[in-house]
Amino acid sequence: MSGELTRRNTARPPDIHGRNGDTPPGEWDNGGMADQAQSPEESAGAASAPRIDDRRETVRVRRAPKFSVFLILGAALGIVAALILTFSFGGSLEESPNTGLEYSQEQVFGFLLLICVSVGVGVGGIVALAFDRRSSRHTRDVTVDHESVHQD
Repeated sequence: MSGELTRRNTARPPDIHGRNGDTPPGEWDNGGMADQAQSPEESAGAASAPRIDDRRETVRVRRAPKFSVFLILGAALGIVAALILTFSFGGSLEESPNTGLEYSQEQVFGFLLLICVSVGVGVGGIVALAFDRRSSRHTRDVTVDHESVHQD
């Protein structure tokens, strides 16, 4: 029978393609859609024909860096710098002359991490801005076909 939906087995819910888990791959549920597309003559009363505007425009195209990549890379380099500085200086078991406290190696790493990650993100942002300014000089003009469809 034309237009009849295929059977659905209620044992399992359908997968993302509308197939039931137990239904053979050849049997599909069309989800209530028409089996065949209607021709414009058949659907004349449904809606009027769309109006299409077609025009050519000139746009400027350039490549731009992804700022997030530079910021993440700067933070990663800050973490590496904090690790290197922590193990090169290390913590001391002696009292600090300025604060009168003892700082462990983990505390030194935490302090250096705060400073180095902030500086790394800042440097990464400045590098991204420099690349962005450089790429803005290398623009090119491209002609594009702009098509708009208006439903009346």
